[in-house]
Amino acid sequence: MSPLAWQIATMVVYLVAMLLVGWYSYRRTHDLGDYMLGGRDLPPSVAALSAGASDMSGWLLMGLPGAIYASGLVESWIAVGLTVGAWANWKWVAPRLRAYSEVANDSITVPSFFENRLHDRSRALRMTSAVIILVFFTFYVSSGMTASGVFYQSSFGRSYEEGLLVISAVTVAYTLFGGFLAVSYTDFLQGVMMVAALVAVPLVGLFVVGGLGEVSSTVRAVDPDFLSLVQGATVVGVVSSLAWGLGYFGQPHIITRFMALRSADEAVAGRRIGIGWMIFSVTGAICTALVGLTYFRQHPELAITDPETVYIRMGQILFHPIIAGFMLAAVLAAIMSTMSSQLIVTSSALVEDIYRAFGKASSDTRNVLLGRLAVLVVALIAGWLAWEQNATILRLVSFAWAGFGGALGPIVLLSLYWRKLTWQGALSGMIVGALTVGFWGPSSTWGGTREDPLFGLYEIVPGFALNLLVAVVVSMMTYRRNEALEGEFDAMRTLGHEIKAEEKQA
Repeated sequence: MSPLAWQIATMVVYLVAMLLVGWYSYRRTHDLGDYMLGGRDLPPSVAALSAGASDMSGWLLMGLPGAIYASGLVESWIAVGLTVGAWANWKWVAPRLRAYSEVANDSITVPSFFENRLHDRSRALRMTSAVIILVFFTFYVSSGMTASGVFYQSSFGRSYEEGLLVISAVTVAYTLFGGFLAVSYTDFLQGVMMVAALVAVPLVGLFVVGGLGEVSSTVRAVDPDFLSLVQGATVVGVVSSLAWGLGYFGQPHIITRFMALRSADEAVAGRRIGIGWMIFSVTGAICTALVGLTYFRQHPELAITDPETVYIRMGQILFHPIIAGFMLAAVLAAIMSTMSSQLIVTSSALVEDIYRAFGKASSDTRNVLLGRLAVLVVALIAGWLAWEQNATILRLVSFAWAGFGGALGPIVLLSLYWRKLTWQGALSGMIVGALTVGFWGPSSTWGGTREDPLFGLYEIVPGFALNLLVAVVVSMMTYRRNEALEGEFDAMRTLGHEIKAEEKQA
């Protein structure tokens, strides 16, 4: 068989495996709680790798190595910001959110948690956050479909449309039937594939190119400042890159993993597993770029034209076509894990937070059916947006990340750590944060350009800050003591202290 045939066969095996996981999860899904949150029965290892795989997407295997390959370590500030942000999310949000989401009327979505936590009877807070999730994630899923079509086209020489249909169909199928469990367990497998690939490529490549000394000398010969974190960096650029870490607090497809843990104290194990996975993955991506740069300098006849393909090309060169096929599947895994996570959260926003918020009572069977129908509808809309390959959709990823971080992030933190937050304050801050990101973002002429020394600041920074300020000010103006709300907050804090005690003892 030709190398391409081996790689296609490997890809087929991978896609079939994802469908089998979806079938297994389908057999374990009985009601809406199972479909949207896995019945709160997620082991910490699955939650950790699922959260990591769903947030990194193809950026970890292609975007980050490509940026380092082209410009040096100065491009790694985003990776630093994301790693610190992920650690802080697991440390400060995960245990309290798991405890509080159960105390607050057993909330199974982020919007329903906001409503139940703040005793909002107007439904305005729940509806607003659901609409934010619905709008941003529809475009987010569309960008993933676009990336899958481009990946299929560049890897196998087939059409963009064919790739979009094949990969999207498999992703939608296991998400639609298996729900949250299928998404989480496929993400777990995909996370294992991603970290294994990112460790294997630089390790094997290091022996091929002649060791660390050869890598260091070659890289410095290309550019003496290649390994510098500050050369060529600006204050605004570094702050903007580090600010990506703020986005974690408001990403619904990530923090729902915290809500799905079997218990709040398992957030400790989840944090250790998740951050360990992230450190290995990010380090592997950076080392892949450095080893790749050395290899292609030693073999100029094989030089690549697109830096973002350095991981793929190294995998094809260093390994047997079967292993190289799994290397390609790891890229696809990164894309699919993000798409599926976003689809299930968008489905929950439609069914749990909009349809059921209007008091539509129905059976568990009907609710699950509506959830599956919502996945299909969102996928069709996203596919329609992605059908005509459009680079602007891919650029919306950073905009959507900032949108969630700026609109939802401060409200998540305040709801967990400040008892005086009111629903009026949360709603006002959320709207201000979303609008600030919208006006400051890259599509706005008012906000200037990325190159502008002032407005080049990543829009999550002003969005997050203004959201926090407005939420605090309005809450101070509208706060009235509520004994039931105070009791729930104290119950959550008591559980949090127990978790800290267990962690200290361990």
